[in-house]
Formats: sequence, C-alpha cells, structure tokens
Amino acid sequence: MGSNPIGPAKINFFRCTNLKLTEQTRSISRENGLRDRKWVVIDATERALGRVASRAASLLTGKTRPDYTRNQDTGDFVVIINAAKVRLTGSKPESKLYYRHTGWPGGIRTTAAGKMLEAKPEKLLEIAVKGMLPKNRLGHQLFTKLKVYRGPEHPHAAQKPQSVNV
Repeated sequence: MGSNPIGPAKINFFRCTNLKLTEQTRSISRENGLRDRKWVVIDATERALGRVASRAASLLTGKTRPDYTRNQDTGDFVVIINAAKVRLTGSKPESKLYYRHTGWPGGIRTTAAGKMLEAKPEKLLEIAVKGMLPKNRLGHQLFTKLKVYRGPEHPHAAQKPQSVNV
C-alpha cells in the first residue's frame, strides 16, 4: 500500500539541470587564520570587570575579524595589564562570591570578589573571561592565548602588541 506499481516516483525539484557557478565558494583555511593573528594589549585600569572580560573574549574568539569562523581558532592573542586596578561596580566586592572545591567531602570554599581582587586579581579576570568562552576543546585552546598581569609590565614586548580601548 502506498507504493507505485510502475517504479519509484521521480520528482524534479529543480528546473535547471546545469548550474554554473561563476565564482568558487571561498572558505578561510586554518593556515590563513593563524598567519594573520595579532597581539593585543588591554589596559584594565579603572575599567569595569565585565567590560574588560567581554572585550577580551571577543578578541580571543576572533569575532572582531572578517574571517571569523566559529569552529576554528582565528582570534588574536590578548594581554591584559593592570589587573589589580580593575573596578567592581555596586556591591559586588562584598556580595559576589566565587566557589571552589578542595576535592574532599564538605570541601566547598567561597571567596568574595573584593578579597580575590586584593589577593589574586589575575585569577579574577581569568575566571571572568573563561566564563565567556565556549565550553569545549576550542574554548580551552582559546584560553591559552590570554595573558593577564597584575601591573603595567609584561614580557610580550617582542610581539609588538597593539593597544585596544575597552
């Protein structure tokens, strides 16, 4: 029931059978994406934490580039300086909490954002940027291109990084 006694039905969805492409479809190869990478410096002095992190995440993923491909690492290297001078707005220094686990039963530890800003400002920015990257192998690979430093000095002057406004 429902079968054609003559044979399978032949339906021609396309009227024209000879399609000629005038131009070949072009895609960005991984080598071209790697060749055009740049080094970028973001100064976090008196900038909001989320604004610095979102700008860094978009540069790491390559969303600012015309050859952006979501499944490839075509982004730039990002160096964040003056991480200790980043700004937490509102009541976040007291109310925003970061959780970690020691691995032992009952080993959950909480740290306030203000305390973490005093002790480890690099870790604070790394956590913020990592949360904005993809949660897969590509995200881990992108995260290795992020370099965060507490003060204004960084060892990447040989790469001639360009300054970017947030």
